Amino acid sequence: MKKINLLLVALFTFATVSFAQTPIKVACVGNSITQGPGRDNPDSYPLQMQAILGDSYEVVNFGVSGRTLLRKGDYPYWNEPQFQQVKDFAPDILVIMLGTNDSKPQNWQYASEFRQDYLDMIAEFKKTMPADGKVYVIMPVPVTRENFGITPEVMNNEQRMMIMAIARDSGSELVDLYTPLMDKADLLPDGVHPNPEGLGIMAKVIARAIRL
Repeated sequence: MKKINLLLVALFTFATVSFAQTPIKVACVGNSITQGPGRDNPDSYPLQMQAILGDSYEVVNFGVSGRTLLRKGDYPYWNEPQFQQVKDFAPDILVIMLGTNDSKPQNWQYASEFRQDYLDMIAEFKKTMPADGKVYVIMPVPVTRENFGITPEVMNNEQRMMIMAIARDSGSELVDLYTPLMDKADLLPDGVHPNPEGLGIMAKVIARAIRL
């Protein structure tokens, strides 16, 4: 009887500790592609990713439409309340996908500052992350035609190479969303923003990287 009681206590303790375990916090930083149809919309890629990862993760959408990575861009992410909210959230995992709006001519005139601004933003967020926190730098989805002033040549050529180097130099993991959607123009109806199916592909690719 004593052995049975001890076993029951051990099982109860294990169950209690497991139940009380804090979810792994995932912050998704980005522009309208991250914000999607709305931060709380289940079609947004962060919430689709939440459904894939399950309750052991807490995924929060910090996307802000139209924002740039560049400090000198027309609408810098740096100036948004979400920038501070990410730091207050102190994520275990940071997923950052910015750059699409930076390709607009009025922003890309500061292309020489893109790399350093990106490295600085990652460094700012890392200050509030745990020592073993992970950063995933996302290669944005392809731009299939010029729209909203967003330039395919910049996005698909110049910027892709820069983002690869940024991920390497910051010690971050690179996740490629360009290749999975490269031949799926029908999933980017306006040439820039993925539809719900496209957002679902994004969610699966990033979730897979996080689980590795």
